[in-house]
Amino acid sequence: MVSGLINFAALLEPALEQAQLGFEEGGVPVGAALFGAEGNLLSVGRNRRVQEEDPSIHGETDAFRKAGRQKTYRDKILVTTLAPCWYCSGLIRQFNIGTVVVGESTNFAGHLDWLRDAGVKVVELNDPRCMQLMARFIEQRPDIWNEDIGECECDAPH
Repeated sequence: MVSGLINFAALLEPALEQAQLGFEEGGVPVGAALFGAEGNLLSVGRNRRVQEEDPSIHGETDAFRKAGRQKTYRDKILVTTLAPCWYCSGLIRQFNIGTVVVGESTNFAGHLDWLRDAGVKVVELNDPRCMQLMARFIEQRPDIWNEDIGECECDAPH
């Protein structure tokens, strides 16, 4: 169980640093971090699908993989700068990650209700730094944004 005394906004910082690094590398600026139940940092990751030509390296999956095997994920906290896509939401549900902290869901709404329906605690921060970084990326690189998420042929709200 996740401690009720954790400052979720403070947990955003390593994920935001990863997002900024990804932006500077020319990639999609989504950063993530995985924490233990008491707020101890297990790993960080960032979307590197452009940098490594690998469509499966989203920020959340990168942080998840770098944390290594865990006995349980129910007490883990996944922090991401942007609401998770279907791919990353599926990872969260598959491994029963208990808490997801979202930097922003304005530029992309993700699938937060689907996660909540599965019993995941979702904390939305509406952080202006996350919103501004992603908006800047979408404006500067709509080609990359639209490759993966911006203009998909699906019913999901964006």
